[in-house]
Amino acid sequence: MTQDLNQQNESKKTELCDSCAGIQRNWRRAPGHAELVQGDNRKEPRSHGQVTITRYVCARCGTQWEYENNKVNLHAGWSVVGQ
Repeated sequence: MTQDLNQQNESKKTELCDSCAGIQRNWRRAPGHAELVQGDNRKEPRSHGQVTITRYVCARCGTQWEYENNKVNLHAGWSVVGQ
C-alpha cells in the first residue's frame, strides 16, 4: 500500500503541463508562460552581491518554480522547486 502511494507521488512530481515542459531551465531571461502565478520573493547573497528569487506556481499543473534574477550568472533563471 505504501509503495503504491510512493509511486503515485513520484509520478505526480514529474508530470508537467506542456507549457511548463517548454520552459528553458537554468538560463537567464528565458520566458515563463502565461499560467504561472507569481508568489513571494526573497533576496539571497551571492559572491557579487544580492539577487532576487521569485516563486511561481503553475495554475494548470501545480508545478512550483523559482526564478533567480542574477545579472552576473547566465545560468541562473528558472528551476523547479522540490524535485
